[in-house]
Amino acid sequence: MSFADKLKEARKEASLTQKELAEQAGVSWRAVQTWEAGRLPKSLDPVMKVAAVLGTTAQSLLSDSDTYVIEAAEKGGARAARDVDELVSEVIGLFAGGDIDEEEKDGIMAALNEAYWIAKKSNARYAPKKYREK
Repeated sequence: MSFADKLKEARKEASLTQKELAEQAGVSWRAVQTWEAGRLPKSLDPVMKVAAVLGTTAQSLLSDSDTYVIEAAEKGGARAARDVDELVSEVIGLFAGGDIDEEEKDGIMAALNEAYWIAKKSNARYAPKKYREK
């Protein structure tokens, strides 16, 4: 179930309109409307505010991939969020369907893991000295 669906369901269970939820959470009505239409928030803070009003947690409203996309947006902006969303969607699509057997899936995961560590090692030289491992 998507963030939009979970949010709408939780709001209706709380017997709140979009406007009432927005007012109680301290976010704009347009934001709630946009989220229920399928767009993710740009940061976790408003999700936590809305979740508190609804008597739930941000984690119950967001999937892991939603959280990654929002965190990417917070750290790297809209482009980073789009890139993460696209990558996660493609990987989910790859593993969810098609004719890929378990051995091939394991190989793909190993390749993704290796790519991550190669990039991390390569990018380490750009990190400020105080953040580098000693």
